[in-house]
Amino acid sequence: MGSNEEIFMNHIGEQSIEKDYTKSLAQYIGGFSYEDMPPEVVARAKIILLDTLGAILPASDPAYPGSRALIEMARMLGGEPQSTIIGSDFKTSSINACLVNGTFGYAFDIEPHHVAAVLHPAAVCIPVALAFTEWKKRGGKDLLSALTLGIEVSCRVSMALNPRDLYGRGFHPTSIACTFGAAASAGHLLQLKEDQWLNALGLSGNQASGLLAWAKDHTENSRPLNPGLAARNGATASLLAKLGFGGPPNIFDGKYDFFSAFSSGGQNPEHFFRDEWAVQELAIKQYSSCSFTHPGLDALLEIIEEHGLVSKNIAKIDLRYPRAGAHMIDNNELRSHCAQYVFAVAAVTGQVLFDDILTDRRDDPEIKRLFENASLIPDDILDRTYPDQYESIVTVTTTDGRSFEKHSGWAKGTVQNPMTENEVEDKFFKLSTRRIPVEQAEQIRSWVATCEALEDVEGLMALLRVV
Repeated sequence: MGSNEEIFMNHIGEQSIEKDYTKSLAQYIGGFSYEDMPPEVVARAKIILLDTLGAILPASDPAYPGSRALIEMARMLGGEPQSTIIGSDFKTSSINACLVNGTFGYAFDIEPHHVAAVLHPAAVCIPVALAFTEWKKRGGKDLLSALTLGIEVSCRVSMALNPRDLYGRGFHPTSIACTFGAAASAGHLLQLKEDQWLNALGLSGNQASGLLAWAKDHTENSRPLNPGLAARNGATASLLAKLGFGGPPNIFDGKYDFFSAFSSGGQNPEHFFRDEWAVQELAIKQYSSCSFTHPGLDALLEIIEEHGLVSKNIAKIDLRYPRAGAHMIDNNELRSHCAQYVFAVAAVTGQVLFDDILTDRRDDPEIKRLFENASLIPDDILDRTYPDQYESIVTVTTTDGRSFEKHSGWAKGTVQNPMTENEVEDKFFKLSTRRIPVEQAEQIRSWVATCEALEDVEGLMALLRVV
């Protein structure tokens, strides 16, 4: 078994030197199998699966208005009972399940993400892989290979497009790039042929959508809908291709190619040929907020712990952050993307949970005070590593005039500062048991741990239902 780059080159052959990017990607996807995955990649895929299920389960609670509307829509639409709506007691069509569960995947904003590609591929590709594995009655190896392939394709496309370009033009990288990843996950389980893969990629490009306009949606509904759309649209693309529906055969090449539509000149298609396994690069999140805030949150909480502070000891919090990304978290009107807000919440409560995002905690006088005394300072020097790294420097000034500063290069949970497997499992139980009993959560953990030996996923899907 060779490196990921060798696997890519073995699947695509010598024509890669002609830089037919669409055909190269289609051949890589079409040739991918579970046997291509080294043991350490299989192990990481299972960790990412468990962590993502932990994020989806509490988000499926109909107590949340957005989740309730999605569940009601799925019931209303009905359809062939192919795939489970996670956290509910019914099945619907696989396409509708992708939309609903994909939206749940990003709703709590605490699922795995890829730092350099600036996207959340697990939130999209795992719901698609689950829906189509269940529908097609495939096994645990198929589930792992489908989700790994989808994550791989999502990250390659985002990095080839250049996520900075996407953000600069108002596009949401997760929604744009992960449409192709969703198509890869679904098509893998549908066993598409090469010409069908070309059509699936083309149809994915035709449907790729998702704006950063959700930054003004205080309901936090349209933010996670973007990954749900990517899951639905990519799955639809592969299903149509399987049924013989045609699409643009060279979506990444020639006139009207995808790069021309979505990039601003900073694209680098050579990322299609990258060597690293994307699933191993995913970061595990500790907080229900934009990942840009996480290194700074770590630094803030470490300062508080190291110096025995409580919130009432704090007069002021300053965050220095890369200038290129500062606009996304500097006094953003969305609480999940507002550094001043999440820092104030963390200073008072020691954490940032999704309920802190949905409900404005500034009715607490202490949180309101710290929010008003927190500032973000754009820093040109920290721009040196952005977006590959979200370097942050936090300064806490106390009410008695002391000042404490801490630099945080990598948030806890990133590859460079990883969580242990036990820490990931603890997070899974903390989140999932908001929706299901601990015994049921333990059964899910056990299923995931041995899934490559299981011939179908019905046991897992039964555990993901809530009656």
